[in-house]
Amino acid sequence: MARLQRTLSLGSVVLFGIAYMTPIIVLGTFGILAQSTAGRVPAAYLAALVAMFFTAMSYGRMASAFPVAGSAYSYVRKAISPKLGFIAGWAVLLDYLFLPMAIWLIGAAYLNSAFPAVPQWTWVLAFVGITSAINIVGLKLANGINALLMLVQFLVLIAFVALCIHYVGGDASTPLWSMKPFFNGDMQMPLIMSGAAIACYSFLGFDAVSTLTEETRDPRRTIPRAIMLITLIGGLIFVSVSYFVQIAHPSFQFDSVDSAAYEIARNIGGDLFVSIFLIGLIVGQFASGLSAQASGSRLLFAMGRDGVLPKSFFGTLHERFGTPVNSILLCAVVALLALKLDVTTSTSFINFGAFLAFSLVNLSVIFHYWIGGENKGLREFVLFLLFPFIGLAADLWLMVSLDHRAIYLGLSWLAIGVVYLAVLTGGFRRQPPEMDFQETT
Repeated sequence: MARLQRTLSLGSVVLFGIAYMTPIIVLGTFGILAQSTAGRVPAAYLAALVAMFFTAMSYGRMASAFPVAGSAYSYVRKAISPKLGFIAGWAVLLDYLFLPMAIWLIGAAYLNSAFPAVPQWTWVLAFVGITSAINIVGLKLANGINALLMLVQFLVLIAFVALCIHYVGGDASTPLWSMKPFFNGDMQMPLIMSGAAIACYSFLGFDAVSTLTEETRDPRRTIPRAIMLITLIGGLIFVSVSYFVQIAHPSFQFDSVDSAAYEIARNIGGDLFVSIFLIGLIVGQFASGLSAQASGSRLLFAMGRDGVLPKSFFGTLHERFGTPVNSILLCAVVALLALKLDVTTSTSFINFGAFLAFSLVNLSVIFHYWIGGENKGLREFVLFLLFPFIGLAADLWLMVSLDHRAIYLGLSWLAIGVVYLAVLTGGFRRQPPEMDFQETT
């Protein structure tokens, strides 16, 4: 039986995870965060980082206990129950299925700001069509394009921060170092948590390195450490970048909230830089869209292959390209919802699924290590009960802080999942089919 070679070190895995998170998204969603927090975007990212730190710790614990692909689905299934594992997988499916929609919507919003004469729906359709065509041809092509595109967006992100610092340095009345982006007078925790609930969108994918288990040296130690480092490094990038952008543009009023960084880029760098920034952001969104649609279609294919979804539609591959064309096209059709949603609702809707999966992973640590463990001393209490409980509470708090429309959509998705699980298991009398994620990685 063929096996992947274990060649990846801790550094390689961390770099993969940071690239997968697409740090330039901190600029893409800056406007909606600035408006929802009344100009305290760094505070929202800091709150999100604290919540994600405890959740990442739980992911690390479960990755050490079960070094297999599948992440939340596998952890909850093995630690709690197969049925609850299905619900975790259903929550993850929400992210995978709808994430391309949010990515393409953000890109389309910025292109519409640059070229207002071209309707936003035109850009959405262009993103959907080009990305779907590349993924249908095959993942090898998509991965080759991604490697080049990631470098471009990192360079643009660095330039954006440098220009923010230069812009603030030219204004004697604006100090470079200030606590106002964190606490600007009237501290309202609900506003910060509402922003943090959206800010967590930037952290999505911190656990993606669990899919590299079979290619990583000493995965029981390396993967948990990588997950923690990715979360911390990513969080520090988001807090730092948003701080300098907030200092350069203290106001939370914009011509277009969905594309606020376009306006800021023009202020700090002029017409030339705004063009460079736009290229970098679109490159980042395009690369993210490629990966997100490819990952989502592979998950749908795996669910079809293993009988979780109808096999005749989802469990087939194209004869020539060897890609799950039906699943790719379904992701494309779902993305058309972007024609009716704004960035705030679309990202919040996706975060609902993420917070549900995160909550269940935190719960899995308690079940596996505390309830199922033999040792219950102070160390075990802190690591296996207190910390995951803090992560669980933080995730649930963030979930209820989401946009109300997103909560209603998320609950509707969850209800559909419960009904489908009932049908799949004959009224909950049988166990749901188990998915083999090893073949999707």
